Amino acid sequence: VQLQASGGGLVQAGGSLRLSCAASGLTFNWYVMGWFRQAPGKEREFVAAISKSGGRTYYTDSVKGRFVISRDNAENTVYLQMNSLKPEDTAVYFCAAVTRESSRWLPSEFDYWGQGTLVTVSS
Repeated sequence: VQLQASGGGLVQAGGSLRLSCAASGLTFNWYVMGWFRQAPGKEREFVAAISKSGGRTYYTDSVKGRFVISRDNAENTVYLQMNSLKPEDTAVYFCAAVTRESSRWLPSEFDYWGQGTLVTVSS
């Protein structure tokens, strides 16, 4: 199984980025997909998740109204559109896959992880 995240970079506060995560080696529509992030010196935290069909989405409070998670099951890809970025969004962003939805979205619940892509938001 391989999850390849891309799309990170340097952006000014208020700007936008779109992250992509291409999956291979698994039956994509059998998996709930999530995005996590980890800032320097901090624990990995949940950002967003999307159900297998894409009909349900979940967000951590700090990104609600700014980030949008989506998926294309035909392309085996999950996206994270990030708008109105803030310096506190700076982190390495990881995509991950799990077979069922969660009430807590803990990193330990996820089965597969991508390598991460760095997002840096300057003030």
